[in-house]
Amino acid sequence: MPAADVVNCMLTVLFTAVAVQTLRHGVLSGGSGWREGVDQLLHLAMALAMAVMPWSWGRLLPQAPMTALFAAAALWFPLTAVGRRQEPWPTAIRRSLPYAAGMAAMAWMTYSAAVASHESPTEGLPAMQQAGHVGHVAEHAQTGAAVTGVLALCLLGCALRSLTRDMPALGRAPRAEDGSSTGVPYRHFWDGSMSLGTVVMLLMHH
Repeated sequence: MPAADVVNCMLTVLFTAVAVQTLRHGVLSGGSGWREGVDQLLHLAMALAMAVMPWSWGRLLPQAPMTALFAAAALWFPLTAVGRRQEPWPTAIRRSLPYAAGMAAMAWMTYSAAVASHESPTEGLPAMQQAGHVGHVAEHAQTGAAVTGVLALCLLGCALRSLTRDMPALGRAPRAEDGSSTGVPYRHFWDGSMSLGTVVMLLMHH
């Protein structure tokens, strides 16, 4: 099996596991407010979409609606974080940034895929138009690389923070802010794994 297919299989297993975890302990658990329910549905939609994106048949997903959905989701998390937590609004927004960054990365990947599929060939164009088209493509590629780099660094930082957050507390009672107190076992682990998998997907797509 080619190395790329091995990586794709690992990503699919990861995102499927995240989707199952979100479905069991988020969507189907009940007892949360409507905004928390929307959060969980957005997480589920992202995990399911990313589980199929590494494969060729993942291109059948509607790219424009997905871009709009996840771009709106990237705004949803920070905008709704302020009103739902009994804490200063800068802290509430900071807590929502990892989720917003993941949704923004998903929107960027679907947008980039849509742009790539609609790029027109240069064959048959006059030389001046070909040069302009090549220059436009090069400029777009530089901008895309910059956006991808910023998102990847942000998500990598979120992943490392989530995956290492509970290490000093191993063997002790969970703290008040731990995921176990919200009814989601190992929440930091799942959040960190999702962020790390998203980084890999970003780099593979660009």
